Amino acid sequence: MRLEIGNIFIKDIQFGPETKVEGGVLYVNQDELLKEVSGDERLETIKFDIARPGEEVRIIPVKDVIEPRVKVSGGGGGIFPGFISKVDTVGSGRTHVLKGAAVITTGKIVGFQEGIVDMCGEGAKYTPFSKTNNLVITCEPKEGILQHDHEEAVRMVGFKAAVYLGEAGKKIEPDEIKTFETLPLLQQIKLYPELPKVVYVYMLQTQGLLHDTYVYGVDAKKIIPTFIYPTEIFDGAIVSGNCVSACDKNPSYVHMNHPIIEDLYERHGKDINFMGCIITNENVYLADKERSSNMVAKLVEFIGADAAIISEEGFGNPDADLVMNCNKITAKGVKTVLLTDEYAGQDGSSQSLADSTPHGDAVVTGGNANEVITLPPMKKIIGHMEAADIIAGGHMGSLGADGSIFAEIQVITGATSEVGFNNLTARGY
Repeated sequence: MRLEIGNIFIKDIQFGPETKVEGGVLYVNQDELLKEVSGDERLETIKFDIARPGEEVRIIPVKDVIEPRVKVSGGGGGIFPGFISKVDTVGSGRTHVLKGAAVITTGKIVGFQEGIVDMCGEGAKYTPFSKTNNLVITCEPKEGILQHDHEEAVRMVGFKAAVYLGEAGKKIEPDEIKTFETLPLLQQIKLYPELPKVVYVYMLQTQGLLHDTYVYGVDAKKIIPTFIYPTEIFDGAIVSGNCVSACDKNPSYVHMNHPIIEDLYERHGKDINFMGCIITNENVYLADKERSSNMVAKLVEFIGADAAIISEEGFGNPDADLVMNCNKITAKGVKTVLLTDEYAGQDGSSQSLADSTPHGDAVVTGGNANEVITLPPMKKIIGHMEAADIIAGGHMGSLGADGSIFAEIQVITGATSEVGFNNLTARGY
């Protein structure tokens, strides 16, 4: 499967009489956009704001971040299959991307594990979305709606907005074009027979209770582990519908710009043969964990992989899935590298993961989510400041009288990304 990504660099977002891209600026007609995203009776109001890098703006609580993309040719004909476009296989043809722009959804809190994006100051150092030009959509629900209905309504507004904005780039000549290709299995093996075959085991958050991820519109709790072409993910085949801790949640934007997949493609044909992705869920019950990890190991063996990279989303319960995948893949004679983050306590002295294994001898960490930080006051707040006392990583009293926030970096969207879509680094001595 071959996909061309055409990046159109966006330097600014402005409201205007016509939605278009001109001179690196994305102009947005608010009335047209409102018509595209409104109509859900579960929402009382929808409001638009713009948040640019360096501005004294705080967005709280952040629900999802989505990148505007548009299908130009091939690959099922659309973005977000199963939600916006038909359930056709995506991942081929050409897709144009408004690179540097993002849609961020906010409003009254849905679940306590939502996040913060600061566009400047100390907090901005920890989130990649302080560097994007953000169209922020505040969706306020009607009284009495259930949490899952609230989350779904806001999620669909974000997808619709991203698709509407993406259309502005359909006929624009991209500033750069990147090509990604994965061949059918036997052809892929023959292509670089001398290079080690590497597969990516892509664990999806599926614990329920607002911990949901979707594959082609299906809640991934309902899937069994399966193979997926990496290029499908770039077209929105996998999207977020969860409210897990902000620091290590994968917003839809991260799925569509997956750094592990992009890095593996970069090394493909040079020092590795990137075979593709195995997607699997993170289960609650032991029997389900055993079933999924057995199937993952079987698929890794079937592909003939020499090495596997395994990442998780979330912490605690999913650590058991991570360790099971590691143990069973290693038992097949396949080398593994694990990606996770840590909850090691505010002083860093607690156990980092809820489970462990001696086979986990090659691990990349996204950082300690319990590290504490003070976020300075901001001139403009988009959303609801009172959420600072409720969201995971905060506490009653996190919100100061002056508008500052004292909390763990767990509250910051993307701070300790378990797929490496963050700014924290480590140095060995």
